[in-house]
Amino acid sequence: MKAKPGRPSALGAALAQIGACGLFFVSILAALPRSLRYLRETSRQVYFVGAMSLVIIMTCGLFVGMVLGLQLYHTLSIFGGTAALGTVVALSLYRELGPVVTALLFAGRAGTSITAEIGLMRATDQLAAMEMMAVDPLAYVVAPRFLAGLIAMPLLACVFNALGIFGAHLVGVSWLGLDNGTFWSNMTANVEVWGDVVNGVWKSAAFGGVVALIATFQGYTTAPTSEGVAYATTRTVVFSSIVTLALDFVLTAFLM
Repeated sequence: MKAKPGRPSALGAALAQIGACGLFFVSILAALPRSLRYLRETSRQVYFVGAMSLVIIMTCGLFVGMVLGLQLYHTLSIFGGTAALGTVVALSLYRELGPVVTALLFAGRAGTSITAEIGLMRATDQLAAMEMMAVDPLAYVVAPRFLAGLIAMPLLACVFNALGIFGAHLVGVSWLGLDNGTFWSNMTANVEVWGDVVNGVWKSAAFGGVVALIATFQGYTTAPTSEGVAYATTRTVVFSSIVTLALDFVLTAFLM
């Protein structure tokens, strides 16, 4: 079916959005030096997107680890390899589940809040008022939230991993009777700091930057109406989830 004359196709609109988001990213990078004068605002955003997300991150990390411990114990018992439970859980969390699940939770909790906040600023002409007062909205509003995503995501991923390992230990050792020394010794012997832990931190930082970029872009460019803000919030969750999973594949291919 041909597109109507004068109206861009869906593919053209998607490519235009990607290009606009790329230009917006360049604008954020250019505004970062000017945003250093607003360190208090950056600190407030780190608390808002990081500390305020701890409850959902810790809760989900604990239960993900418990489910991993339960499922992997029964799977490994078929092959007589239950001693490797700690290693398999740690590698799964550090390499993939920790950064990815944390990014998805971060997009649902913090990303939507960032989009809604900036979108309401756009709808109530606060951004235009800043420009009238010679205050750069990119430096004062967007850049601190982008930096907050870069800083908070690796820390949240570390918390998620710690609670996940604790949950697996709780199930494997306290419930299913696996030896405590075996659980920890195999994990520490097979998990590499640079190859596994640090790579997971780099992944989570990349995911944090991507989610923060999408959230700020959707809020900054949204239509100045309540319906526009609602659509922008939905797009933030959808696009962040898709891009996170796609970027995870690319990063895994390069890091491995």
